[in-house]
Amino acid sequence: MWLSVDQARVFAATGGRPFDPGRPCIVFVHGAGMDHSVWAQQTRYFAHHGFAVLAPDLPGHGRSEAPPLESVTALATWVSRVFDAAGAGTAALVGHSMGALVALESASQVPERITALALLAISFPMAVHDGLLASAAANEHRALDLINNWAHSHGAQIGRNAVPGLWLTGGSIRLLEAAADGVVHTDLKAVKNYDRGFDAAAKVRCATLLVLGEHDRMTPPKGAHALAERMAGHKTVVIPACGHMVMTEQPDRVRGELLAHLRALVTVP
Repeated sequence: MWLSVDQARVFAATGGRPFDPGRPCIVFVHGAGMDHSVWAQQTRYFAHHGFAVLAPDLPGHGRSEAPPLESVTALATWVSRVFDAAGAGTAALVGHSMGALVALESASQVPERITALALLAISFPMAVHDGLLASAAANEHRALDLINNWAHSHGAQIGRNAVPGLWLTGGSIRLLEAAADGVVHTDLKAVKNYDRGFDAAAKVRCATLLVLGEHDRMTPPKGAHALAERMAGHKTVVIPACGHMVMTEQPDRVRGELLAHLRALVTVP
C-alpha cells in the first residue's frame, strides 16, 4: 500500500489484505536499518484475523522516499502522520528495538490515539558503542556484521528455526546491506541520543506489553525494568533462549503474546 506522508511516498505492508480503517488497526514499527519485511510472520496473521495492518517502511528505509529522520521524536511524530494518511483514527502500536522507542514516544505524544502498546526488545537508555557508531558512519560492512551477530542468539545462528528453509542471519545481513549509505548510522545515532524514555513511559495511558529475549545482547532484559516500572499498566514477557530479533527467532511465541494482549483490549469483527 502506498501512502503520502509529508509529500513523500511511503510504502506500508498490509499483511496481504486491503487496509480497512473500519477494523481495529495495528501499526508495526521496524528497527534500525530494517524495513517492513521483518514483520512478515505477524502482519499476515493479524491481517487475516480481523485486524487492519500497517507496517510502514520508515523514511529512507525499504521502499519509502525522503531521507531518514534523525531523531526518535521526529520518527514518532511521523508515525502519527501515517495514521492520518491511512485514515486510521486510533491504532495499537507494536515496535521493535529502535521502533519500540518510536512507539513509546508516539504513545506519549498522542496517547488518545493509541489503543495498546507492545514494545519488543526495548531497553532504556539504548546504548550504542562508539566503535559501532564510527564504523556505521564510515559505511563499513563491519558495522553490519557486528549488528547481525549481536542481534541473534546462538541457536538462531546455527539453524533450528521453526520455519523450514528460513536462514535468519543470512536474511538479516542482506536486509542491512540493502540500506542506503548513512541510514544505519542515522538510526543508531537517533537511538543513542534519545533521552526521553522515562518521561514518555510515565505518559503512557494504554496497557503495555514488553516482549524481551532472554539472550538479547543488544538490549538485555534488565535494561527494560526501570522503564516498565514507570508505566501505569504493563506486562513483561521474557522469551527463553531468544536474542534481539524476537519476532523472527520466535515468531509463534511473539504472535501468541501479541494476540493475547490485543484481543483483551479491542473488539475484533
